[in-house]
Amino acid sequence: MSAIAHNPAAAGQPTAAVDIAVIQFGPGTDVDANLAALRAEVRAASELGARVVVAPEYAMFAVTRLDERVVAVAEPLTGPFVNGLRGIAAEFGVYLVAGVVEAPGGDQPADRIYNTLVAASPDAEFAAVYRKAHLYDAFGFLESDLVLPGPLEPPQTFTVDGVTFGMQTCFDLRFPEGCRRIAAAGAQVLLLPAQWIPGPGKVDQWTTLLRARAIENTMYVAAADQCAPRGAGSSMIVDPTGAVVAELGEQAGLATARIDLGHLAEVRTTNPSLSLRRYTIEPAP
Repeated sequence: MSAIAHNPAAAGQPTAAVDIAVIQFGPGTDVDANLAALRAEVRAASELGARVVVAPEYAMFAVTRLDERVVAVAEPLTGPFVNGLRGIAAEFGVYLVAGVVEAPGGDQPADRIYNTLVAASPDAEFAAVYRKAHLYDAFGFLESDLVLPGPLEPPQTFTVDGVTFGMQTCFDLRFPEGCRRIAAAGAQVLLLPAQWIPGPGKVDQWTTLLRARAIENTMYVAAADQCAPRGAGSSMIVDPTGAVVAELGEQAGLATARIDLGHLAEVRTTNPSLSLRRYTIEPAP
């Protein structure tokens, strides 16, 4: 009886597993150099067996404080940087998630951008696209001076080998409703690229929030931050119990872990908080 209780396959529960990697590097203002650095990191991650690779927010172009330069480099999703991301995903046979500076086009203001995550698939297509909803207007920064908030759309998810992934960006982490929507939409893993600006207590907040989002949603969380000095580092992968299973310090590097749906099923059986919730989430007026 004990063996059956702890054997997800015997209980008819999902047993899929996917290896993932979070990349921690320091993008700068040279878009081509950033793409080249990202390719080298994806190569290393793929050699370790990663099927899903997560790079930081603003992987395309990064500064300490946003200014008009970010508008000048913005590209549509058909532009060379995103095409490069799709090419890297195809070259190494991975799903690649990275933060890009998107020119909104259409009737949107020409002096603004979207802070966008692109998930590129191994066939060089778009697996998902997410535009940051909660802008970093805090700690003395005003991201909204140059960035448009993303539309409030249904959660963007994609599935790899039976495992479903959802995406949020950096400051979104402080808003549990967005992460809960992703879990409610069926995601088992939250991917969170970030440029978590360093400062007093910021790493403690980062770690606490990542673990909280994992615990309250009983889901894996994989967070890829920029390394020092523009980011606080501490990229990590957290399991559905809130345990940190892989993490980095301040410097560039990568961390890998296995997403195990058998483990996730056991956690959600022991703690069925998602099925016990009594409130829904609606967009703010």
